[in-house]
Amino acid sequence: MSRTRTALLAAMTLVAGATGTAFAADPDGLGTAAVPCTVDYKIQNQWSTGFTAAVTLTNNSAAKSSWSLKWSYAGNQKVTSGWNAKISQSGATVTAANESYNAQLATGGSVSFGFQGSYSGSNAVPATFTLDGVTCNVDDGGSGGPGDPGGPGGPGDRVNNPYEGAKVYVNPEWSEKAAAEPGGSRVAGQPTGVWLDRIAAINGVNGGMGLRDHLDEALRQKGSGELAIQLVIYNLPGRDCAALASNGELGPTEIGRYKTEYIDPIKAILADPKYAGLRIVTTVEIDSLPNLVTNTGSRPTATPQCDVMKANGNYVKGVGYALNKLGDVPNVYNYVDAGHHGWIGWDDNFGASATLFKEAATAEGATVSDVHGFITNTANYSALKEENFSINDNVAGKSVRESKWVDWNRYVDEQSFAQGFRNQLVSIGFPAGIGMLIDTSRNGWGGTARPAGPGAQTSVDTYVDGGRYDRRIHLGNWCNQSGAGLGERPQANPAAGIDAYVWMKPPGESDGASKAIPNDEGKGFDRMCDPTYTGNPRNNNNMSGALPDAPVSGHWFSAQFRQLMQNAYPPLS
Repeated sequence: MSRTRTALLAAMTLVAGATGTAFAADPDGLGTAAVPCTVDYKIQNQWSTGFTAAVTLTNNSAAKSSWSLKWSYAGNQKVTSGWNAKISQSGATVTAANESYNAQLATGGSVSFGFQGSYSGSNAVPATFTLDGVTCNVDDGGSGGPGDPGGPGGPGDRVNNPYEGAKVYVNPEWSEKAAAEPGGSRVAGQPTGVWLDRIAAINGVNGGMGLRDHLDEALRQKGSGELAIQLVIYNLPGRDCAALASNGELGPTEIGRYKTEYIDPIKAILADPKYAGLRIVTTVEIDSLPNLVTNTGSRPTATPQCDVMKANGNYVKGVGYALNKLGDVPNVYNYVDAGHHGWIGWDDNFGASATLFKEAATAEGATVSDVHGFITNTANYSALKEENFSINDNVAGKSVRESKWVDWNRYVDEQSFAQGFRNQLVSIGFPAGIGMLIDTSRNGWGGTARPAGPGAQTSVDTYVDGGRYDRRIHLGNWCNQSGAGLGERPQANPAAGIDAYVWMKPPGESDGASKAIPNDEGKGFDRMCDPTYTGNPRNNNNMSGALPDAPVSGHWFSAQFRQLMQNAYPPLS
């Protein structure tokens, strides 16, 4: 079975057995049946008198210009409010009809909406859903609660937030390096991502830990409780087309190798029943899809390499294939990279990026239900929350958006961007229950350079520059930034719509070499990692702001790690 727990093929009559299993009619006797539509109904939160639910409808029949989904409750559930659909209720029967902006439902297309309701007694998932009068199959994403075999926590069920109530895996290889640095023991116990950045990493490189080694160690750390392990899926063909420092081993056309030599073996390991008790968080292909929006065509930031990847479609195909295959594993939670506010926070990039992400999430057999959420700021430095100014401020007759630093962006920090982008993603059909992760491994910006309050109001630039925590020369600077510090420690549920703050990029691992260094990892030399570089259109021709003497990307950079600890915010004790 793939990604659903009770979806069993149907244009169907459902017969509920004592175990809650659903059976599908098979009129041709060949073991297959048409699936006109599927419904993923998940109870996200439940308390003594109420609940919230997220519903994703996928249309597998002819394209529709409008739609209406109906179901009936067996208990006394009442819908009290809803979003992304016009929801009405008559007795036990609920009707959810399209809004004007999500009326079009293509063949294979999905739409998501949510609602809040009340109940007393039991809160069972409806047994039958009909789309325009045709019966769909059902993905029972949760019913009565952790004690209910059909509820969250039952076998094969994904939880709403894999970080909630769980420890997170501490990578012993990173932890050992961190602990060896003066004062490093203060953070060596923090969880960080495990980067699978080439095919060889699956089995381990140079005697290091492979994927199974990490999963076995995760089982040991798990004990009798819950544990999430974070994996970075990072090996697309033509990887990171706009940044030479993190180029990969696969050429632009090697999508076949990506599928058969990289994703398929990872899936086979993750699907081993031995690891079924782990919550496996995958962050899918950092620094890939946004490049197709911002670094192609006639834009001044375009590169020939990104034009090639947009034309051949292998970024979209690769991400779709990864989501589809990894999403088949019941205890895998896919989070797709969503850049950061200083990349796609502008009007020209914001909506276009969300649309492209949906294209990838519905490619190569994937559906939006294979996406548990998105991650922002991975391996980047954007401040979590700028508290000394807001996007709505005006100084000396000018909006903050007119400052050289903000430069007409819609967002000034990462958390407001992540929350706003989540709303955009839901509005175009991603599940209403998706959550966001924010990488806070290097965005603390503490130390003596951290402003204590707003800047002077003599001009909009003095106001923003004097008050901003992010001390980079330009938002486009991304490599080994001087002055950066560790950010908020990893934690679950820190803010509305945010599943967790994470350290997906292990602090102390270089972004790229500050000069050309021969290597066998396919990683080139990017001048943005050279502290003497005077810039390009992506950083408005400013200095790179990079630290000197950096090693190849992913290698340990002791000087950077020590600076990150020195400038940590909140400070280290």
